[in-house]
Formats: sequence, C-alpha cells, structure tokens
Amino acid sequence: MTQHPRQKGSDAVWLDAAYDMLTESGVGAVKVMPLAKKLGLSRTSFYWHFKDRDALLDAMIQRWEDKNTGNLIARTQAYAETLTEAMFNLFDCWLDERLFDAKLDLAIRNWARNDPALQLRLDKADAARAKAIQAMFERFGFSPQQAQARAMTVIYTQIGYISMQVHEDRAERINAMPNYIEVYTGQPVEHTDCMRFFARHNHNP
Repeated sequence: MTQHPRQKGSDAVWLDAAYDMLTESGVGAVKVMPLAKKLGLSRTSFYWHFKDRDALLDAMIQRWEDKNTGNLIARTQAYAETLTEAMFNLFDCWLDERLFDAKLDLAIRNWARNDPALQLRLDKADAARAKAIQAMFERFGFSPQQAQARAMTVIYTQIGYISMQVHEDRAERINAMPNYIEVYTGQPVEHTDCMRFFARHNHNP
C-alpha cells in the first residue's frame, strides 16, 4: 500500500524527534524504531526521508554546524560602532535559542567523546568560532596576540557554562552580561549599547 505523504512525516519531523532523543538521552538512544514509535509512524516511512540512521545523524550534525557555529560567526560580524556593542551582538547567542542551541551543543560535545570523526568536526567548529571572535577583537584595535587570548577566554567560558549546565534566572543573567563584557574587553560598557541590548531582549533592569 502506498503511504500518503502525511503518514510519512517529513525530514524536519524525524530530525526534531531525533533531536529530542539526542539531547535527552544521548546518541545511543537515537534509533529508527524508537523514533517511529515516538512519532506514531511506521519504520519504513523513515526511509522516505533518510537513507539510514547515519544519514539522520549527519543531518543532525549539519543542523548543529549551521545553527550554532554559523550564527555565532554571523553575530561577530554584525555591524557595531564599539567593541562593547559587538560583544552584545555576540551575547545574543547566549540568550536567543533561535541563534544558538546550548542543549544541542552539549549533546554534540558528549557524543564526540566516543566518535573521533565528530571530534574532528567539533574541533574545527571551535576553531572557526575562536577565529571569528579573534577577528572581532582585532577589528577594534587589539593585537593578534591579545585578540586571540581574549577570544579563547570567551570560548572557554562559554564551553564551561554549557558543560556545567548552569541554570540561572534569565534577568540575573542579562544584568550580569555588561560586567562580563567589561572583563573580556577591559573597556567600560557604553550605556547606550547596554540599553539597546536590554531592549531587544525585552529586559527591564
């Protein structure tokens, strides 16, 4: 019997279900039969969308690279008149899950511990993120050596924050961000930059 398209789901439906399993239980839990059961679809319907489980996992890794690394790099390149404004652009990633998915980043890092090929892609992604942040600091007059040190401080702090699964009140986190930026940059935070950042995140300090 030919399945109606609505009975087969879609690439995104299968990928979203795999995301839930990956972030909740790790890559070992991401299997076709449990996914089909979760979605109320047949196992064969999976193969309308992905060649096999490896293809699904590759799509998940690509989603992570496009969203987390791609958006982070884009935020470092966004227009800014001051370094603090540029840092606030980057900090959008830490507050907007549409830009950066911390749960997925943690799941990928845990997965990579037992997958050498993925670890290579993770190392490449971290290097690309660090290079972009370094370039941002250099754009505002820091030497390559100082820019690299500050970029790595940002990267290591955020990886630690994700890995420790820190949970804190959103308002408290936003209020602390100008202080973090002053630590990272060694420069006072411009009030106008701060107010624009708060406004776009609907925050009233």
